[in-house]
Amino acid sequence: MSDTPTFSAPIGTRDVIGPESAQWEGLVSLFATLAHRYGFSLILSPLFEDVGVFHRGIGEESEVASKEMYVFEDRSGRRLALRPEGTASVVRAFVQHHPLTPFKAWYITPAFRYERPQAGRYRQHHQVGVEALGTDDPAVDVEVISLAARFYGALGLRRVRLLINSMGHDECRSAYVNRLGEYLASHVADLCDEHREVWSKNPLRLLDCKKDACVAVTSEGPMLIDHVCEDCRTHFVAVTEGLAAIGVESELAPRLVRGFDYYTRTTFEFVSDALGTAQNAIGGGGRYDKLAEQLGGDPTSGIGFGSGVERLLLARAAEGIETPLLERGLDVFVVDTTGHDRATVLVDTLRGAGFSVDRAYDQRSMKAQMKVADRSGAALALILGPREDEVGEISIRDLRGEGGQQNVTLTDLVAELTRRLSQ
Repeated sequence: MSDTPTFSAPIGTRDVIGPESAQWEGLVSLFATLAHRYGFSLILSPLFEDVGVFHRGIGEESEVASKEMYVFEDRSGRRLALRPEGTASVVRAFVQHHPLTPFKAWYITPAFRYERPQAGRYRQHHQVGVEALGTDDPAVDVEVISLAARFYGALGLRRVRLLINSMGHDECRSAYVNRLGEYLASHVADLCDEHREVWSKNPLRLLDCKKDACVAVTSEGPMLIDHVCEDCRTHFVAVTEGLAAIGVESELAPRLVRGFDYYTRTTFEFVSDALGTAQNAIGGGGRYDKLAEQLGGDPTSGIGFGSGVERLLLARAAEGIETPLLERGLDVFVVDTTGHDRATVLVDTLRGAGFSVDRAYDQRSMKAQMKVADRSGAALALILGPREDEVGEISIRDLRGEGGQQNVTLTDLVAELTRRLSQ
C-alpha cells in the first residue's frame, strides 16, 4: 500500500459534481436572468476582507462575528476574515468606488461560518443575493422582496411564506430597546441558559432566540412594530401595500429582527413549510440605511436579500420537485474505430457548429465505445469506422428513441443532426 496520505473535503464542506452540479448551474442561471430583468448587474468582490468590514457591519458582538467567523492574519500581519455573508462586502465596494446611484448589484458567492454542520447548512455554503443602494423609496423594498418571491416561484417552490417586520430607525428603536430591557429585567429567571447572563448586552437579540424559554418570555413582552415612529410606520405600510398590489402575500412577524446589527426599517424572511420548523428559512434580508456610513462612506440608504443555494435545493427536494433546473444532456457522442483518430477533427467541427459533443479515448473497441456512448446520455451516436471513412460517410445511431441508424455524407451531417435533434 502507498504511504501517500489521502484527503477529503474539510468537515462542513462538500464537493458538488455532475450531474448534481447542473442543478446549481440552473439555479444560478435562473437568478442571473431574473436579476437582469430587475436592473441588477453582477458584482465580484474578494472572498476575504479586513475584519473591520464585518465587525462594523454585522456587529462585533453578533453570534456570527464572535463565534462563527473565520479570522486570520496574512503574512504581513493584516487581520482579515473570510466572508460570512454577502452584504457588507458589496457596501464596502460601493463606498470605495462611488458608483452612480441607485446602485443595483447581484452576487453569487461562497460564505464561511464555523458552525455545526447540518442538512443544508455548511461551513462553506453559497449565497445568491442582491443589494440596492442610494434610495430610501419603499418601492425599492417592494422590488427587492418581489424579486426574491418571483425567484422562489420560478424554482417551483409553493410552500413558501413571507414574514415581514419593521425595525424602525435608531431613535425609535432605541426607545423600544430600553422598554424591552425593563421588561426582560423582571423575567430574567425565565430566559434560556444562554441568555440569562448576557441578555442586557443587547436585549433585541433575544427576539431572535428560537429556544422555547426565550420565545415564551418575549412573546408576552412589548413588540417593536408597536413602538416605531410615524415615519417608519408610514414606510412600512407603503411596503406591505406595494407587495399586496403585485400579488405578493406577506405576514407580519413582530419578533422578526434577524441577526445583524445593520438592519433598519424593513426586515423580512422567507420560510419553507416543507422544511423542519427549526431551520426553515430559505432567504431573507432587509434595509440597512446606516451601513455605508459605518464603513466610512456618506449616509446612503440600502436594502438587499440573500439566499443559500444549498437550502433552496433542499427545499425543492422537500417539496418533491423533480423538474430539473437545467438539462445537460449531450447531443452527440462520436465513436471512432478508424485507427487514425478522425474523431478529433469531427468533434471540433461539430462543437464549432453549436452541438454539445463528447467522444471516447484510448482507441477502445467498438463495443466498449458504444457502452460509453450509452452511459453519456447523448441523444445520438456518430459512428466512424474504416468503411465510413473510405466512402466519406458517417453512421448516425439513435441512442434514445426509435430513429434507427442511417448513413449520411459529411457534407449533409450538420443539417441532418439539426433536423433530428429538433424533433
